[in-house]
Amino acid sequence: MKNTTPLIVFGKGILILLVAILSVQCSSSASDQNESNEQHVLRVMSYNIHHANPPSEPGLISTEAIAEVIRKEDPDLVALQEVDVNNRRSGEDLHQAEAIAEELGMYFHFAKAIDYQGGFYGNAVLSKFPILDRMDVELPAMEGVETEDRVWAGIKVEAHGKELWFGSIHLDFKTEENNLYQSNMLIDAFDDVDIPVIIAGDFNATEHSSTMKLFDEHFKRTCPGDCPPTFPQINPRRAIDFIIFQPKDEFETLTHWVVEEEYASDHRPVMAELDVK
Repeated sequence: MKNTTPLIVFGKGILILLVAILSVQCSSSASDQNESNEQHVLRVMSYNIHHANPPSEPGLISTEAIAEVIRKEDPDLVALQEVDVNNRRSGEDLHQAEAIAEELGMYFHFAKAIDYQGGFYGNAVLSKFPILDRMDVELPAMEGVETEDRVWAGIKVEAHGKELWFGSIHLDFKTEENNLYQSNMLIDAFDDVDIPVIIAGDFNATEHSSTMKLFDEHFKRTCPGDCPPTFPQINPRRAIDFIIFQPKDEFETLTHWVVEEEYASDHRPVMAELDVK
């Protein structure tokens, strides 16, 4: 017995050690599996802000109201359309994109579509991520169409370890032909871009229009098929605000919704959560 007891005790020690090692390995494997299955969620918003003028109050400009709508949804990236900068309509000392960004603690970029009342009018983007680069795409009207020039305001950011371009668009509404003309110019601008692209904005086209069918050939929408309406802000009847991306396998749409907001603008904001692959 004296000779066998130490061997029995030693065997128990080995067993305990093996159990501990296996537990660590199983725990590590489970942790690795959880990390591989983890979703990297990117929250994206598109919002036509009607130059920060609540439609029910014609003389009022309130970037604070716009900022509050955005704050409640907590997006990582925001595409703004109909943004005034230092013009008489909204205030010669008011840069709306900058004011909204400061209110939210976000980075911003503004791109001018046209000169307007001593200042500018165009699109802007807001980002929780530092801006790595900027790219604006001018979208003039086709010859013979009397309408405003448009612009895509784009930024490069790194989100969840992936570099991507994100930008805001506001296409023309005068004719479908001009809308398609501007859409083709925008699509062509990304021919040599080798990182993912997210476009959000007011397309001034419904989900089953020729314009959106064109974009569907190159991009994927966060609301395929029938999309919830975004315009007007009260009892909305048409979906004309969208979020799209390419390549189509770079993101997975987790959810898409329209914010039930009726005061701050004449459009309702659109939100989507994307899983960054």
